Amino acid sequence: MEAGIIGLPNVGKSTIFNALTKSNANVSNFPFTTIEPNIGITTVEDERLIELGKIFRPEKLTSATVKFVDIAGLVRGASKGEGLGNKFLSHIREVDVLVQVVRVFNDDSIVSTLGELNPINEIEIIDLELILSDLEQILKARERIINKAKSGDKDSQEKLVILDEIRDHLNKNRPIRENELLLSKISESDIKNYELHTAKSVLYLFNINDSVSTDVIDTLVKFVSEKKKCDSILLNAKLELELSELNNEEKEKFRKEYNLKSGINDLVKKVYEMLNLITFYTVVGNEVRAWSIPKGTTAKTAAGKIHTDMEKGFIRAEVYNYNDLIKYRSEKILFERGIIRTEGKDYIVSDGDIIKFKFH
Repeated sequence: MEAGIIGLPNVGKSTIFNALTKSNANVSNFPFTTIEPNIGITTVEDERLIELGKIFRPEKLTSATVKFVDIAGLVRGASKGEGLGNKFLSHIREVDVLVQVVRVFNDDSIVSTLGELNPINEIEIIDLELILSDLEQILKARERIINKAKSGDKDSQEKLVILDEIRDHLNKNRPIRENELLLSKISESDIKNYELHTAKSVLYLFNINDSVSTDVIDTLVKFVSEKKKCDSILLNAKLELELSELNNEEKEKFRKEYNLKSGINDLVKKVYEMLNLITFYTVVGNEVRAWSIPKGTTAKTAAGKIHTDMEKGFIRAEVYNYNDLIKYRSEKILFERGIIRTEGKDYIVSDGDIIKFKFH
């Protein structure tokens, strides 16, 4: 599962991507610096993993990860192929959630494709282009089944009702995600098959600097919360990129000195939640490792996350939770108290489970 970083050109997408992944995606002062998407992996900061390290004292701690995709900048008219519109939309199709970077900082040395600083307009432009793209896909899907529906095919008739609801909603210039009832009627497979971009969750990332006033920030946060029904996060992309180039000791010293939280860590954690991921842990040899899986994953499928042979040869899972270990600080005590339990292939893994898999 992956998150796509989207936005207009020159809003700071690649800068944020580089800060997230410590990559070197091209960052320049002109539109369409990014053409093909950059793909990177970033680790998830995990306090529980650090605590497990204190208990087990392994040689290696391995964090869970999240995949980010830096997608080419969109311009007005992208749904009709303007700029890199078709490429942009095809790359959005592949990701599971969206992070829209919105420029809130003023810097005359960085070209604005709007010709002015207007964060709300940025948000509305991208929403409109995605709405128009979705509407085009829905009308095509409708054409494919309308004759079967008219001939009495019940499955086609049921699909047509949903398609018409989606069409009518989009015609009001409203993203699908704003209508929870409508969204509940659309399956994950339909979202993929119909390529419905506005059904995906969006996190608005306001790219700020020290000169941005609290009034401006409050207005934007309120706008996306009330009008767009979405969460937002503040981040100084330029500062985060500079910090990402320091070693951990220098970074912590700088943050403490200026009382700075890690916006990057907050972003990663928020995206992790949006992707509906949970974490389980394994302790094998000299390594304690965190693994990410979707909520609702069975023990057998979770074993396959580690290795396909473990899923194929699954016998059972020995399970206890992080909270129990923190309480008693010893696997031996957990065993003596009967807290370590044996679970079968259909057990639904819980966040924070520590699992030892048995397999052929």
